[in-house]
Amino acid sequence: MTEFPEEPIYRQLARIGRTLASPVRLRLLDVLDAGERTVEQLSQEADVPLKNTSAQLQQLRAAHLVTSRREGTRVYYRLADERVSRFLGELQDFAAGRLADLRQAVSRHLGDPVALEPVTAEELARRLADPGVVVVDVRPAAAHARGHVPGAVSVPLAELRDRLGELPRDAEIVAYCGGPYCVVSPQAVLLLRDHGLRARTLEGGITRWRRTGNRLEEGTATR
Repeated sequence: MTEFPEEPIYRQLARIGRTLASPVRLRLLDVLDAGERTVEQLSQEADVPLKNTSAQLQQLRAAHLVTSRREGTRVYYRLADERVSRFLGELQDFAAGRLADLRQAVSRHLGDPVALEPVTAEELARRLADPGVVVVDVRPAAAHARGHVPGAVSVPLAELRDRLGELPRDAEIVAYCGGPYCVVSPQAVLLLRDHGLRARTLEGGITRWRRTGNRLEEGTATR
């Protein structure tokens, strides 16, 4: 078959499509959107076997979607630049607008988004200084320390039931976890509501927070 003149161009464009045509690689990119990780950290957070994580990272590097740096014996991976993050967000939004099956899958996984009354990143950014709003990071403490919404209190989901007394009952609580499909914050909101607290999720989690240009704070935040 004769190659049409522009085929080499489209062949190169198709490299990005082939690289993204993997649920595992898309998952790894979402986790890396929260900040750089070692292979071991990425494997644990993404719940992907270590050997597979390493192999998939090589595919992502070949397409220049991720980059790495070495520190001693450890290699840290991160998104190649902010354009990758924005592209991923646009891809997810575009797919949600086109694919009813995707919207249904998200609803089955996260629950009814309307019932969770999600707060957008833009709204939360405007309300961070409001003393009536308490932001709770329900990810593991190590993830919180690497970067969190400014002022967010670290209360991992596994500790939430035992630490309910630390949360003010007259405040509106905004709980968040990792990427846009993380189920942890919806679970936290349901638990908080069951105990009489007003709680909502952060739409898109910390990933959407970053993708909309908001800064992260490092270290441990306490009340």
